[in-house]
Amino acid sequence: MDLHDAKWRKSSRSNSGGYCVEVAVTPAVIGVRDTKDRAAGHFTTDHVRWNEFLTAVKAGRYSR
Repeated sequence: MDLHDAKWRKSSRSNSGGYCVEVAVTPAVIGVRDTKDRAAGHFTTDHVRWNEFLTAVKAGRYSR
């Protein structure tokens, strides 16, 4: 899916260390890309799976 014209944003909690991702929300999909290498492309997921991922993160399932 082409997200060239999408509005990409990153968390306000991101710092300048370069370890950030950007997210673009469209009606059809969520796009995610690395801020260090935007030209490398992005991956997309649907809204249901994105919300499942966010729920898991908030629940601490990906904590170290």
